[in-house]
Amino acid sequence: MALFGGPIANLEHGLNYATKKNETIANNISNIDTPNYKAKDVEFKSLLDSEMRNGFHANRTNERHLDFGSGSSDFRVTSNRNTRYNHNGNNVDVDKEMTELTNNQIYYQSLVDRMNGQFNDLRTVINGGR
Repeated sequence: MALFGGPIANLEHGLNYATKKNETIANNISNIDTPNYKAKDVEFKSLLDSEMRNGFHANRTNERHLDFGSGSSDFRVTSNRNTRYNHNGNNVDVDKEMTELTNNQIYYQSLVDRMNGQFNDLRTVINGGR
């Protein structure tokens, strides 16, 4: 039996995605002047869409539970090799990367805030509603 299931596990999955996305963005920014470096991105939505098309099912313990997928914790990192922004073959767009970094930080912080709310709810239950 998992100590923390459901919402906390989903939040953990989201945090793992945001962490991987942040690492990838930081790697792109640090290689902005590297000749022939191709920007990388973490795929999530395309993987979700693919799984939705293929029809995946969660284990349901009650017929009233919704049928939804259990996502993988592995995220695919891809390179965009079709573009070239700089004279040295590099395709890192610093404005795009900084925008994605800001969006990802907001996403990450919202997940942390929600996870704190989940733990506060558990603390309230443990303390008997106080």
